[in-house]
Amino acid sequence: MYNNRIPDLNRRAFMKRAAAIAGLGAAAPIALNLASVGEAAAMDATDYKAIVCCFFYGGNDYANTVIPYDLPNYDLYSAIRGGASGRQRGGVALGHSELDGTVLTTLTPQTLTNDIRYALAPELTGVASLFNTGHAAIQLNVGPLVVPLTLAQYQSNSKAYPQPPKLFSHNDQSSIWQSLGSEGATVGWGGRMGDLAMASNGQSLMTCISASGNAVFVSGNDTLQYQISTDGAVPIWPAKGWVFGSSETSTLLKQLITEPRSHVMENAFNVVTKRSMDMEAIVNAALDPVTLTTHFDQTNDFAKQFEIVARLIAARNALGTKRQVFFVSIGGFDNHDGLMTNHPKLMATFNSAITSFYNATVELGVANKVTTFTASDFGRTLAYNGDGSDHGWGSHHFVIGGAVKGGQFYGTAPHISLETDDQVGQGRLLPSTAVDQMAATLGRWFGLSGSEITSVLPNIGNFATANLGFMG
Repeated sequence: MYNNRIPDLNRRAFMKRAAAIAGLGAAAPIALNLASVGEAAAMDATDYKAIVCCFFYGGNDYANTVIPYDLPNYDLYSAIRGGASGRQRGGVALGHSELDGTVLTTLTPQTLTNDIRYALAPELTGVASLFNTGHAAIQLNVGPLVVPLTLAQYQSNSKAYPQPPKLFSHNDQSSIWQSLGSEGATVGWGGRMGDLAMASNGQSLMTCISASGNAVFVSGNDTLQYQISTDGAVPIWPAKGWVFGSSETSTLLKQLITEPRSHVMENAFNVVTKRSMDMEAIVNAALDPVTLTTHFDQTNDFAKQFEIVARLIAARNALGTKRQVFFVSIGGFDNHDGLMTNHPKLMATFNSAITSFYNATVELGVANKVTTFTASDFGRTLAYNGDGSDHGWGSHHFVIGGAVKGGQFYGTAPHISLETDDQVGQGRLLPSTAVDQMAATLGRWFGLSGSEITSVLPNIGNFATANLGFMG
């Protein structure tokens, strides 16, 4: 089982944080974390850094995202996935020539498993350019693990080799990626980083922010998750304007939902509501002067999520923030069928959004201060089911930003096979790298000490390293 014990931290940050929360309050009117303010360590940050989790809901098909390009390995991929003419006869293999525009070239020579070379999905031209110019890296075969596992240990189902709970389940595996706990977990590892960083921020509620609704990733033990819309702070409309044609009614409603109450639950609700309304004014005032010349596709909601994150980063000085954790997401990746129709559209949407976002960080002069990583419920099977792929485990993920040691692959490349010991059936990858290790590497760059990383990721001691090397 996952170790969810998070050690108590120190009182110095508690005092600073308590004062900040009392003065500013929570943000979104829906799904607020009302956890009590506990003790927390203080990260004394003097510079600015942000981590952005980019989540693909449904389970991204790794094999049509990071694709073998050298002919021996491509031929294995093509044979397993339906051949080069797979589009015409129900297979899901991309044609070799389709990959010519997204071939990946490492900045320093690397020898991977079976001398494999990779290209990206044809739609990922911008991401390929970021990789080839050293601003993006790929972490190979990463996924939830409690301890390192061999195939024999996995198949033994022994308590001596614990496995993540409820493998291949959407809700549970997306929760484990975000929180290191299965469905029902209320605190994410991004939120726990926020707990440690919150004392560095003048506006403590600007520490952990979701541009995609409620997300456990940015929910902390102490940090209150702030949810923002792509247009800015989420308003409580009846308290802003006219209700039933009457401004007086609106004023009375505002008083009703914000005044102190004797009933503890009523009072807590009103306190949260007032915090939300107060914070709306603060956030929108900080955002109003922000202008970006970088183009974000306004027909692409995913790009608009990234745009509001970029605008918040631009407003960092006005908001008094030194450390921030963000969450954006896109759905539609559960492609048991229609893979060849749906997946290319999703890749194009991601490519547009992430390249605009990276360009915006360059425009703002913070490219080396902002790191984005991708995550998903799970990878999918290398084998195809006739029109798509099924639930898997390990997957390949991107890390993008100016501080990333890009143009390199990290981890172990899996064989292109349905029979080797690095998969558990039908090409479901047995992860060779744990989510904990990826998180620890990001946390170290973010400014966490070794002991703080252990407090955020209690299982990290089960693995050989807490630094995968992809961050500068």
